[in-house]
Amino acid sequence: MVRIGEVVKPHGLRGEFGVDCRADTPFFFEDLDTVFIGSSAKRARAMTVESVREHKGRLLLTVRGVTDRTRAEAMRGLSVFLRDEDLPELDGDELYLHQIEGLSIVVRSDGVDTPLGTLSQILTPTPEQEVWVITTPQGKEVMFPATEEFVLEVDLDAGTAIIAPPPGLLDIYLGE
Repeated sequence: MVRIGEVVKPHGLRGEFGVDCRADTPFFFEDLDTVFIGSSAKRARAMTVESVREHKGRLLLTVRGVTDRTRAEAMRGLSVFLRDEDLPELDGDELYLHQIEGLSIVVRSDGVDTPLGTLSQILTPTPEQEVWVITTPQGKEVMFPATEEFVLEVDLDAGTAIIAPPPGLLDIYLGE
């Protein structure tokens, strides 16, 4: 199961609710018959999708069995999941965020590779911005701007990502 969003609030009176979606393109929802909604992947319940539409940067979802505002309100804060096999196929070098969490991060500087830590979390403060939280073996956290300019290589088979941070970034987080 892959977490793809969170129920944020009811919309209207007939059971529709807003979902903050983590997907770059929410249009694949239009082809889904089922989503899983719950506090965790293990507690998520299969729900049949009746309708989905975009509204003010958020998805509005209607599922079978949620027919009024009160039931939609009860879903606030729950996560929306999909099964791995329901995710759309990716093009070429595209990756899903859940595939890169846990990768070992290596810093390349002047042709030398040095282990930094583990990709422990991915933040997406805006749809255009991705920030990796890298945890070092000493427990320090580095907030890394994951852009094409700074991410040199991702190798899922090897379980590594090679980065070239902007000058001074690591000093900010790892300096004494």
